[in-house]
Amino acid sequence: MSTSNPSSPTPSSDDTLPRHSLVLGILCMVGSIGALAAMQMFVKLTGPEYSPFQAVFFRNSVAAVMIVPFMLWANGLSSLHTKRPFGHFLRSLSGVLGNASFYYAYMSIPLSDGMTISMAMPIFATILAIPLLGEKVGMRRWIAILIGFGGVVVALDPAGDFQMGSLFALIGTVLWAISLILIKKLAQTETPSLIVFYYMITGFLVSVVILPFVWITPTQEHLIFYIAAGVVGGIGQLLMTYAMKFAPAAVVTPFEYTAICWAVLFDLLIWNVLPDLMTTIGAGIVIATGLYIWHRETKIHRTK
Repeated sequence: MSTSNPSSPTPSSDDTLPRHSLVLGILCMVGSIGALAAMQMFVKLTGPEYSPFQAVFFRNSVAAVMIVPFMLWANGLSSLHTKRPFGHFLRSLSGVLGNASFYYAYMSIPLSDGMTISMAMPIFATILAIPLLGEKVGMRRWIAILIGFGGVVVALDPAGDFQMGSLFALIGTVLWAISLILIKKLAQTETPSLIVFYYMITGFLVSVVILPFVWITPTQEHLIFYIAAGVVGGIGQLLMTYAMKFAPAAVVTPFEYTAICWAVLFDLLIWNVLPDLMTTIGAGIVIATGLYIWHRETKIHRTK
């Protein structure tokens, strides 16, 4: 599950930062990815009888209660003003629908399977950046993209035990990639806190509109899981912001791939499930190509 926030404040160079700041940034990123993986785990624990938009509602409302006061304290009410409301709406809608797709996917597939598919987000984002951002992709990255798609196909295992949840994970990954591209466009004029704020507000409003048609009152145990998902989701967002503050994105971004480790750990401890051979091979291919694309993009930006 890729969760990169390219609009977060980042130091200009890791060469000018003390070692402890880089280590702290890495620890915050690993903790952030673990918290966001735990959020998916808590949603999965609620069971398949609930609509994914109930998870969207609790995730955004609980996180907003945690984060909005912190944002107002740090930046003041004037920091919430924007001249690009439609851009925020499109970015937030794609992110909310992407999360809903993954919440639905995890009702029928292990966390590690969904996380493996989500690791293809940089691949889709690279392709979408061509028409949406006007970026140019060289032959090396096109080869990496094709190999990465091969890894996704291997992980999906269409000739084997293919499940509908895998398709929704793929749809969620594409929606996350669209959201990432839109964040890059918004980041030219908008602050990270503003992007996060409008995401939470949009997620809350979208779920409130849909909930009357799909609401099922959760049991006390499931309500605790939903609230826990919102809490760890909010913690994950805060840790992500601090990770980008303490260290450059080029240093901390590769640690997003620890999501696979967290997913395997939760699958094993809670559901006693390990990823099968095809998922493991697919994960290796997707992670390798994702890291290569990240390396090429970092190298290109440094030479500009």
